[in-house]
Amino acid sequence: MTHRTPQHLRRAALALGVTVLLAGCAGPNPRDPYEGFNRAMFSFNDTVDTYALKPAATAYRNVLPTFVQTGVNNFFGNLADAWTGVNNLLQGKGEAGMSDVTRFALNSTLGIVGLFDIASEAGLQKHKEDFGQTLGTWGVPSGPYLMLPLLGPSTVRDTVALPLDIKGDIWGYKEPVYIRNTGTALRVVDQRSNLLNATSLLEDAALDRYEFIRDGFLQRRENQIHPDGDEAPRKSKKDDAAEIDAKPAAAPAVATMAAAQTSAPVSSESAPKELNSGAPAASNVSP
Repeated sequence: MTHRTPQHLRRAALALGVTVLLAGCAGPNPRDPYEGFNRAMFSFNDTVDTYALKPAATAYRNVLPTFVQTGVNNFFGNLADAWTGVNNLLQGKGEAGMSDVTRFALNSTLGIVGLFDIASEAGLQKHKEDFGQTLGTWGVPSGPYLMLPLLGPSTVRDTVALPLDIKGDIWGYKEPVYIRNTGTALRVVDQRSNLLNATSLLEDAALDRYEFIRDGFLQRRENQIHPDGDEAPRKSKKDDAAEIDAKPAAAPAVATMAAAQTSAPVSSESAPKELNSGAPAASNVSP
């Protein structure tokens, strides 16, 4: 027995060394240094969504006629066009910005306050821009990933831009307050109903839904700001290296969810954060 002890010790030391080596290599994701907090918020949002928002969205889809749902979606989408136009102009996209302003004017008048999307039928393309995208276009780095309570996926840059996105939401100025709050709740449910099919696809596809949503969101957000793969002019080489290390390919389910209208606040299953369809509705509810 005694002559075998050194061999056992060597094996134990080797195993310990490999463990330490692997632990040293498995550092935190550079784009998600707050993963512990983010996962806690993801779980909280998911619980609220499961027991409140998703059932309400399902009932909304099953009970209301399709033309009513379309009208609600068009109405709030039209309000979003105004803020989208401002951001396109701030980004130096004059043609797109003027198109958004024209869309808003046309749909607000001939489209009966936006209930009908006359502008799309006239060939005016709909865009979706928010101030976080504007900052990104100006070269402000995204910073770490954040999962916001009730509002869903974000980044430090987009969170800093959030107050201005809220200010840019026309519905936030609607009076009286009870009508504003009712409309806000309706908008949240309508947005969540648009993601019901994508939710089922996500649940079937993802082993770790948190990572799946995070990675898809970060890539989609980058593609929104740099659609042709160009990099922000003031982004440092260090930021580039960290992003390359952390950015995976987007999965089909996330792409499907990205095509849907906005991330419905509360739902942690909503991959995109589309503030341009109106600022996060939950933040506009007045007491």
